[in-house]
Amino acid sequence: MTPLHTLHLAALSLLLLAAAASASTLAVAGGTTVCGVAADNGTVYCLDFASYSNSSASPIARPLVFSRVSGGDAYLCAVGAGGGDPSVLLCWPPGPSAQYQLRRVYRGAVPFSDLSVGDDHVAAYDSQERGIQWWRGGNSYPQFLPGAFTSLVSGDGFTCALEATNSTSPSSSTVRCWGPNGNTVQSAFANASSISSLAAGGSRACAVDSATGAVLCSGSTGAGAAAPSGLYPHGLAVGDSHACGLSRPNHTAVCWSLAGPTPTVYYPAPGTAFEFLVAGGNLTCGLVSVNYTVVCWSATSADNAAVELSALPAVLPGTCVPDASSCDCDAFPGSGQICAAAGSPGSVICKRICEASAPPPAASPPQPPPAAAASSKAVSKRWIAFAVVGAVGAFVGLCSIVYCFVFGFCSHKRIHNSVQPNLPAGGTGGNAPAAADNNVAAVAATASPYGSPNGSRARGFLFRRQLSRAMTRQRSGPSSFKDQTEEYTFAQLAAATEFFSPDAQIGAGSFGTVYRGKLPDGREVAIKRGESLARKFQEKESAFRSELAFLSRLHHKHLVGLVGYCEENDERLLVYEFMKNGALYDHLHPKPNLTIGDDPPLVSPVMSSWKLRIKILLDASRGIEYLHSYAVPPIIHRDIKSSNILLDGSWVARVSDFGLSLMGPSSPDSDDSAGAAVQQHVAMKAAGTVGYMDPEYYGMHHLTVKSDVYGFGVVMLETLTGKRALFRDAGGGGDPVSVVDYAQPSIVAGELGKVLDGRAPEPTPNEAEAVELVAYTAVHCVRLEGKDRPAMADIVANLETAFAFCEGSAGGNGSRDGRATGGGGYRNSSSSLSMTSMELSGRIGE
Repeated sequence: MTPLHTLHLAALSLLLLAAAASASTLAVAGGTTVCGVAADNGTVYCLDFASYSNSSASPIARPLVFSRVSGGDAYLCAVGAGGGDPSVLLCWPPGPSAQYQLRRVYRGAVPFSDLSVGDDHVAAYDSQERGIQWWRGGNSYPQFLPGAFTSLVSGDGFTCALEATNSTSPSSSTVRCWGPNGNTVQSAFANASSISSLAAGGSRACAVDSATGAVLCSGSTGAGAAAPSGLYPHGLAVGDSHACGLSRPNHTAVCWSLAGPTPTVYYPAPGTAFEFLVAGGNLTCGLVSVNYTVVCWSATSADNAAVELSALPAVLPGTCVPDASSCDCDAFPGSGQICAAAGSPGSVICKRICEASAPPPAASPPQPPPAAAASSKAVSKRWIAFAVVGAVGAFVGLCSIVYCFVFGFCSHKRIHNSVQPNLPAGGTGGNAPAAADNNVAAVAATASPYGSPNGSRARGFLFRRQLSRAMTRQRSGPSSFKDQTEEYTFAQLAAATEFFSPDAQIGAGSFGTVYRGKLPDGREVAIKRGESLARKFQEKESAFRSELAFLSRLHHKHLVGLVGYCEENDERLLVYEFMKNGALYDHLHPKPNLTIGDDPPLVSPVMSSWKLRIKILLDASRGIEYLHSYAVPPIIHRDIKSSNILLDGSWVARVSDFGLSLMGPSSPDSDDSAGAAVQQHVAMKAAGTVGYMDPEYYGMHHLTVKSDVYGFGVVMLETLTGKRALFRDAGGGGDPVSVVDYAQPSIVAGELGKVLDGRAPEPTPNEAEAVELVAYTAVHCVRLEGKDRPAMADIVANLETAFAFCEGSAGGNGSRDGRATGGGGYRNSSSSLSMTSMELSGRIGE
């Protein structure tokens, strides 16, 4: 986590560190989804409370490391832990398919120090710019509000925070609120004299006045009157119609209703001490102090009984800060080890409640009830059991390591369990020639894919990456992402393809021919068989290992799924999910009497629908963004083209063919001493397909993630114009023409209509806006220098906006720079949650 020493005022530093402590590592969204930041690895895991007894927790955006999470009615958001890498703010809707609907809201050098999600908006405190940023929420919130704020909270139509009113007195603060309901909520705290922490949920915000001990809540008169006395100021959680707090001195939970004629008070988990509570809808959850497990209860259940969510891993007890001097209270014992495991080495976690300085309640402190002692004994036995299991696990792990080195478990035979492709020591260096037309055969300049003659640079790079927690988790093999890849015999796959009948042939990939087949269990698959020529064996082997290694560990809705493989004698085969509707290339450039899929229509839907074309581009961009942004290190595909974008039976696009893929630098870009962006590259001789290859890579051998961006830009132009990447004019004479040279001048001149595919229908007004946005985005993607091209996250944001135009849900006249214009739901205008650095007007010709 980035230290806050850049702030000049000591008092202001204390305020911002307090803000970091107020952000939570546990959240409730949509009334039933519970998410927490795992203490052992920093991954966010989510669970549905409604089915907690028979469901498992799902990881979000693994292997990214997060520091805090917040939830609202419609979605959840999490802040990356930073740790020297660019920090991200991701959002996703609650539900089982969250991992396929992630949206990056922000990417920057400094993690946000506070975060809160309301019903339709997201707010975060930027400790570098010293102010609050908002996303979504229409025009009801400012984009950025400078100031020193702490305890950021959000509810239905409002965001509140504590603002410092005296720079020399960190404890001097006042409640400020914004949004449609902000003034109403703020008025409830007009006479509050000493508030150090806020909580919000539904239409209310609540706080404990540390001077009087009274609970103050906005909303109906007397909303906090039913609250018991003796609560910690930092222990509140507010739901739609209830609130809960932590009682002094034993940290147990007490809850009370905020609505109804007869407010009730209840104790959901007697004898259990909590570090903090969170709430959403009618659900409240707490982090148990003794073992950091999560316990939840519903305000609407008959007995308000608490249940432990055992499927969730132990959750971080707080956010990690640079050192103990940052804490107003003491640091948690052992928190240094917890932060190191969660991806923030050298950091600690501050206690939220200062026991020594907390004022005692009016009555003498009661002794903990017997239930607490019984609970502690039960937990102690549990920890003993954990220790025994851990010792056994450590012994088994040691044996596995010995087996790995003695029996060659990490050798070529088991490459599918490794994160990185097994590049040969010499020869091609992993650069296999693509088999498709116009592919360029490539031979690596050095043995190392990173350009070091003796490979030491590559080994040093990988060693440093292995020291990070994220990389260690990434190297755990494909089981952490998907089911184990199956191994088939050659006889099984030969039978599945009718002994590789020419009638079963459906295409070609980077190392062989692709056949359609049917497995004994009835599954239709695509089987790629490497060429059998002995002189091609090394090239085939490299492409085979590369594709098997990458696809064995990657799992995403928009990447082709690997079913299995065969490695028998000289035969190398890969088995994929069958994509019923073939490749995008075949729909854009159909051959006479070409069969696409089982029962093709007379005219392909791709040919006749701008909306479907843009949707296919959006799907593919999300798959490439996953490779660039969520793989550690990033993966560079190196052969992005329309024939490698496949379409399933539902017209969902997936990126395929990883035979040429390589791991890129750990950071896609960095800044030089003057602050200018510097692209990190891999020194590698060019490989790929003519017409789609990045000129910078082809001419200078500088391979970056922006090389894939160039290829995708060509695909976008190909989709808009209907022209091949390289084509000849109607007469068939002369030199081939690049679709970039053909389309770019007309788009820049504002004459897009001249180059649009004439076979497609005239775009509707909304589609015309969408097509124009795609065209200008494509022009940026094919700029000559990689540093001038957008990142894939920016491209995804623009394509989301374009697709929203096609659905008529973008609102108003849209936003040419990808920023929010307000309105709309999460799914329909998610592009408003995306920030893009692209300027789509005024600089196209520069």
